[in-house]
Amino acid sequence: MRNLILIAFALFVLGGCSSNEKNPITPIEGSSYFDYSNSDDQATGGVKMIPIETSKGTFNVYTKRMGNNPKIRVLLLHGGPGCTHEQFGNFEGYLPNEEIEYIYYDQLDSYYSDKPNDSTLWTTEHFVEEVEQVRKALNLNKDNFYLLGQSWGGILAMEYALKYQDNLKGLIISNMMASAPEYGKYANEVLGPQMNPEVLQEIMDMEANNDFDNPRYSELLMNHYYTEHILRKPLNEWPKSMSSCLEHLNPNIYIYMQGHSEFGMTGNATLKNWDVSNRLKEIKTPTLMLGATHDTMDPKHMEWMATAVQNGRSVTTNGSHCSQFDDPETYFTGLIKFIKDVDSGEFK
Repeated sequence: MRNLILIAFALFVLGGCSSNEKNPITPIEGSSYFDYSNSDDQATGGVKMIPIETSKGTFNVYTKRMGNNPKIRVLLLHGGPGCTHEQFGNFEGYLPNEEIEYIYYDQLDSYYSDKPNDSTLWTTEHFVEEVEQVRKALNLNKDNFYLLGQSWGGILAMEYALKYQDNLKGLIISNMMASAPEYGKYANEVLGPQMNPEVLQEIMDMEANNDFDNPRYSELLMNHYYTEHILRKPLNEWPKSMSSCLEHLNPNIYIYMQGHSEFGMTGNATLKNWDVSNRLKEIKTPTLMLGATHDTMDPKHMEWMATAVQNGRSVTTNGSHCSQFDDPETYFTGLIKFIKDVDSGEFK
């Protein structure tokens, strides 16, 4: 008897589900943002290894598309040089909800891309042409192409815009001044004196003696400078993606172009005299300057940069050099609003 009752109840439920005329179920139209079907990168989950032609041969660079929005496509240029796309690890927590497509990209000689380890390729001219080849391979164009560069990526983004801005819909410079000498001056005259005098003196002595390989040099900077001005959290609380980015850093290209640390550009770094301050006025593309109060980059200089370009906006977070991690609310609110304002034609 009990089994007959259960069978009857099941039939009643199934019958109710199949013929509910009073409250018909209307299918919910799904977003196409996560739809990778019928795309050439579906089988790889959005990953494309793009061949880059150089004077020293053809090499492959890593890209990974996140989401699908043909109107808004943001190519991310990581810092370093020699860091990785892992620097943008928490973008997944903010941009998909706004259906903004973004593309991770490891530049040549970075961890996930080919590493020819040829210093003749370590020039801004090479990397600008590399970005242009990536743009063409991904079919990015002036109707949808936003370029976001952070730190060294900001240098690269400015250089790209100065040559190829007609391909851009929007430009985002995150945490990078327009002058390496001014960056060094800010580190030495403003940020350095904020440190414990004894610690600063020890750092300066090691730099004067070219004692950069001394583990003490990295230890002092990581605990007294990086946790104040790179990412304002204790080292054991740094996000895994940032730890991975540092673990995967290519020291060869980093030292060659940037120097031995983020405390200004040291030694014979090739970017030491880089400066496009007087050329910003040539950039007419809608541009966002993302600075930070505690950054290694002077936030006042970043605000000035927004007035130097023809069509700029400035947002200053209360974070540091990686304010996407230590002030994500301000960082992503400003970034998303800029992109949507440009897309809608309401950017001013």
